[in-house]
Amino acid sequence: MTGLDLSTILPELLLAIYALAALLAGAYFGKDQIARPILWASVLALLVAGMYVGVTDRPQQGAFFGMFMDDAFARFAKVTILLSAAAVLAMSAEYMTRHGLMKFEYPILMVLSTVGMMLMVSAGDLLTLYMGLELQSLSIYVLAASRRESAKSSEAGLKYFILGSLSSGLLLYGASLVYGFAGTTSFAGIITAVTFGALPLGLLFGLVFLLVGLAFKVSAVPFHMWTPDVYEGAPSPVTAFMATAPKVAATALIARLMFDAFGNVPADWTQIIAVLAVLSMFLGSIAGIGQRNVKRLMAYSSIAHMGFALVGLAAGTAVGVQAMLMYMAIYAVMNIGTFAFILSLERDGRPVTDLASLHRFAQGEPLKSFAVLFLMFSLAGVPPFLGFFAKYGVLLAAVDAGMSWLAVLGVIASVIGAFYYLRIVYYMFFGDEAEPVISRMGAVQYAALMVPAAILLLGAITMVGVDEAAAVAAQSLVDPLVVVDPTIVVEPAAVVVQ
Repeated sequence: MTGLDLSTILPELLLAIYALAALLAGAYFGKDQIARPILWASVLALLVAGMYVGVTDRPQQGAFFGMFMDDAFARFAKVTILLSAAAVLAMSAEYMTRHGLMKFEYPILMVLSTVGMMLMVSAGDLLTLYMGLELQSLSIYVLAASRRESAKSSEAGLKYFILGSLSSGLLLYGASLVYGFAGTTSFAGIITAVTFGALPLGLLFGLVFLLVGLAFKVSAVPFHMWTPDVYEGAPSPVTAFMATAPKVAATALIARLMFDAFGNVPADWTQIIAVLAVLSMFLGSIAGIGQRNVKRLMAYSSIAHMGFALVGLAAGTAVGVQAMLMYMAIYAVMNIGTFAFILSLERDGRPVTDLASLHRFAQGEPLKSFAVLFLMFSLAGVPPFLGFFAKYGVLLAAVDAGMSWLAVLGVIASVIGAFYYLRIVYYMFFGDEAEPVISRMGAVQYAALMVPAAILLLGAITMVGVDEAAAVAAQSLVDPLVVVDPTIVVEPAAVVVQ
């Protein structure tokens, strides 16, 4: 270990040290008294780490003999992950206190899970990949089952743990196959062993098992079966967390693995990812229509949206990776706003998550209703909201890559999925007379609803800088040896000026 290695992993190292110190403080000073201060300290730690990663200008470098990569791609994903985790943690404070769920372990587990995600997106080796993935997953298993008096929460944690263990086993089996045929676990070593052309059969099987294991983590069909039950059963703040930062980390990890380890043979993995994308888009769009629970509906929404994100990755180009990164950043913003609203709903002091409770909500809360309208229209991909440009970007990347059929299927799936988003809007503004539901929001939670809604409305203008950052990040992954202006797209065989 050298000083350079330590400076490269400084954000992860300091967050891990903070989590351990907070754990000791909680155990020593008492759980109930210090839980809320630890939560806000954790929010501050995540924001400071996000600012450090985003603002610090560092050259692209590796650490620990290439097991950890620090490049523009990792930094873009980390900033998105850290800001998403901080936002979810901050907006959940009032909910956790009001419903007696505020425990000092909650923010600590969320910070440790975030550290695991940061390791995932910087992985340069199959061992680093697995360590980050398990640190992220084990923390969320506990968080999902944290409401111990609830049978649904215990069921959610158990289901997630069992199916997550299965996915980890499949991923490890794939890693062992890759190691056996490539002779190394390093991404740089694997891509050297993988020549242009068809993969050897053993390596192809290893690649398939790796993708299957990671498909569980992004809820891609047909490995999505845990998602609706876990989303419904887990405490709502935990569901909000699962729907944002871990999704960003998992999609970034898939991109990292595909380009850094198997970038020489895109034809062998783009087909697999395209199939996962199509299945996810259609199942998420169709199965969500029959849902009557908002959290289950958001589970199927996440499945569909992961399908759209994978469309960008299936293109196998820098443009596709850029579109995927932008899609995931916008997806995180949409979900933060949506879950800020879901967390506020209650009746007689108890959380409410059924769709019927939203009937005529706009009569009593017009401003919040219009904010939710913006969120739902953006999730549906209605112009001029930012969600439309997110979908347009990934579909355009597929067309540019010669996969017009995938873009056409994406448009059809988007039209189908728009039904259940628009149904929520219909219930809120034109629904039947029903017992009113109360929306209780503190200042932070109110901001977590209104700010994303404003971003999604004005985002076509305000997110130009983020788009450029995504372009640089994508280029650093696809062709790390070439540093270009973000308006130039570099493809494997040529430089194309847009």
